[in-house]
Amino acid sequence: MTTPLDQLRQLSTVVADTGDIDAIARFRPIDATTNPSLLLKAARLPAYAEHVAAALAAAGGDDPLADACDRLAVAIGGEILKLIPGRVSTEVDARLSFDTEATVARARRLVQLYADAGIGSDRLLIKIAATWEGIRAAERLEREGIHCNLTLLFSFAQAVACADAGVFLISPFVGRILDWHLAQGLPAPATPQEDPGVQSVTRIWHHYKRHGYATVVMGASFRNTGQVLALAGCDRLTIAPELLAALAQGQDRVERVLCDDGQRLPAPAPLPEPVFRWQLNEDAMATEKLAEGIRKFAADQRALEAWLATQRA
Repeated sequence: MTTPLDQLRQLSTVVADTGDIDAIARFRPIDATTNPSLLLKAARLPAYAEHVAAALAAAGGDDPLADACDRLAVAIGGEILKLIPGRVSTEVDARLSFDTEATVARARRLVQLYADAGIGSDRLLIKIAATWEGIRAAERLEREGIHCNLTLLFSFAQAVACADAGVFLISPFVGRILDWHLAQGLPAPATPQEDPGVQSVTRIWHHYKRHGYATVVMGASFRNTGQVLALAGCDRLTIAPELLAALAQGQDRVERVLCDDGQRLPAPAPLPEPVFRWQLNEDAMATEKLAEGIRKFAADQRALEAWLATQRA
């Protein structure tokens, strides 16, 4: 029998949630995603030493360390693209999550750096936090032909607004939703299908299919293989190397869980900003996890900049 990973690949596009070249080469994903924490881990590997030195040497502008981070992200993204047939997601600085104009400018800068390296925008996804401002930035970038991956997505309201904006792809989180529920003292789900994170992604996926939205749903932030397999059939699944390894070594049969019945309804009216903000506010889990996620990604960005500063000294 083929492994669960091989079977899963027949149902969903598998994406590697890592910047580790060795892991990407081993598991052969279609796409790959990165973030500042993953980039910091990757940058410390001997294989990337030359890229770190080159990024620091070329960095300039008003904030050389931030520029060096972008250059390093592009260099690592370029190495990843040598191993995968699809796209790599490169993240905009999370500190810009509430600034539409700055997010658009930084995204354009990343695309230009990739272009300077001979890599076209058809191989990229620009990763942006799914705040109202981030969604508006993505809407503009999509119109320019720059496809986006909206991350830190925890609520149905965020998913609806992303579809309204014509975003290429969303990354609704699973594990962090479960983390929040467990932290509130709620019992662990008896089955993966009862997992609140799995249920959230399932609801979003069915809404998109029922209303004919083209936005790709990529389940993210998994804590165990049960969560992954409970979303078999989702458009894409971005999975960390340790879970990819577990799936590659298993023997279970994988069945399609998410099925499109082909029925379609007219798309509802776009979600106005006040309604979006109110619905997000009413969802304590999504509000708290979005804010926490932005803070953590910002802290990772600062840590990467601080580490690069030590390499420059």
